[in-house]
Amino acid sequence: MPVELDPLLFGEIDPPQRLLMGPGPVNAHPRVLRAMSADLLGQFDPEMTGYMEQVMALYRPIFGTKNRWTMLVDGTARAGIEAALVSLVAPGETVLVVNFGRFGLLLTEILTRIGARIETVEASWGEVVPLAAIEEAIARTSPRLVATIHGDTSTTMAQPLEGFGALCRAAGALSYVDATATIGGMELAADRWDVDVVTGGLQKCLGGPSGSAPITISDTAAEHIFARRHTEAGIRMKGLEDGQGPRISSNYFDLAMIMDYWSEKRLNHHTEATSMLYAARECARVALGEGLAARYDRHTRSGRAMAAGLRAMGLTVFGDDAHRMSNVTGVHIPDSVDGEAVRAMMRDTFEIEIGTAFGPLQGRIWRLGAMGYNAMKHKVLITLGALEASLRAHGFVLPLGEAVPAAIEAWDSAGVGETA
Repeated sequence: MPVELDPLLFGEIDPPQRLLMGPGPVNAHPRVLRAMSADLLGQFDPEMTGYMEQVMALYRPIFGTKNRWTMLVDGTARAGIEAALVSLVAPGETVLVVNFGRFGLLLTEILTRIGARIETVEASWGEVVPLAAIEEAIARTSPRLVATIHGDTSTTMAQPLEGFGALCRAAGALSYVDATATIGGMELAADRWDVDVVTGGLQKCLGGPSGSAPITISDTAAEHIFARRHTEAGIRMKGLEDGQGPRISSNYFDLAMIMDYWSEKRLNHHTEATSMLYAARECARVALGEGLAARYDRHTRSGRAMAAGLRAMGLTVFGDDAHRMSNVTGVHIPDSVDGEAVRAMMRDTFEIEIGTAFGPLQGRIWRLGAMGYNAMKHKVLITLGALEASLRAHGFVLPLGEAVPAAIEAWDSAGVGETA
């Protein structure tokens, strides 16, 4: 007897065509979605390993590096973060975390699980940590690793990184940067910044789906990772006698093993996520085809236009203008307005998603993103128009019709006027 299937549970997936204008994920570029529909290949097929080599070459300019070890970690952006920290840090080692938002706190949470000794240098949410404060903290704590976020979407702030790597290098410390929210939308300069490891994700400025984490690793960091593997191998051998196990707590996120997989050795570590590799490859091709300078300018214009439109509504943009990310803008929710009701109207009436906030900013700000495939003038203008209508519907008195013209002027101002 045939089984009757509930169409609500087993019907074809047909998600709404929503415009994702929050802090990420965003709508994927159509070329990326098409690339993901290509046939699968075996993980050691010469065509497949050729695509892997292409991915390595494509991501070097995106990271601003010549690092040989530039590749992918299979998993969301957090997989890249965890792989970096698990592979760089041994239990008991000191790590200095530059913390100015929710994702700095994430670094400390992962490091706590590793068993690291954690020190922090912090800024209030909406600000960044001055380089002088980082220098003082390095001198005070003598860390093995200094870790920071480049752009923290929880606060919409971008940490300046010129000189960061040099401070770490001078103190004999390794450096790590999480660039999940900025890769492909703000300049990354791993070599110029002299940082050891940078990780990213596809789902924001690169305009792809979540599920692959680009990573670049300096020769210095690679030597440390491989040397640590030899040390851990010795511990494992000794563990046969004294019952102690290895100190690297993850097999899947062991970068030494992943690097062997991406090397000419092609040592089996996992089955490569073929469709995600296709997606990552196409994300990079789209970005480089546009030109990185033009792409960064498009994101800057989008953020500048978004901020100008919000201000024209009489709203207050959150945080330090001088250090705001170009692709995510925070804005204070008016006291008289139910922020979640406005978000619901944006979603249900206009099919537009904007973001809520975390921690001390929860219920206080909305976060509006314009990144990747959505960092376009018309998408910014549509979002501002929908927000204006939603605010008005919820009783907020604002100057009608001012937001869109202000945003158009800001887009076309080529850097003149408000900082986005």
